[in-house]
Amino acid sequence: MRSELVAVAVDCLDAERCAGFWCAALGAEVLGRWRDAHEVEYVQIGTGSGPLLLFQPVPERKAGKNRLHLDVAPVTGSQEAEVERLVGLGATRVSHEPELPWVVLADPEGNEFCVLPPRSDGSDQAE
Repeated sequence: MRSELVAVAVDCLDAERCAGFWCAALGAEVLGRWRDAHEVEYVQIGTGSGPLLLFQPVPERKAGKNRLHLDVAPVTGSQEAEVERLVGLGATRVSHEPELPWVVLADPEGNEFCVLPPRSDGSDQAE
């Protein structure tokens, strides 16, 4: 017996804004929206492969470093071109240490994620 990763839940102030950024970043689409008993609207996105991202509104802003983050890699083009594209979509640069192979960005609500080099060898290696 084992579990399967179905979705990654992301706390946020504005689920629509976060979903919009990540849809553009990943080439994903909104797969569902629903409201809970308190009329809080959740937004779920996906690409048709891999886990879904679920954006769930919370009343407080992000505080401190993420305990979990996403790693993304360009499907085509260079790492730097992908970083610039994501910044153009609303991400901000957090850090880039030249000796490390990734660049840390933050989405429009400050959730950090890493941009890795292209996976030219087909590997799934993360940092």
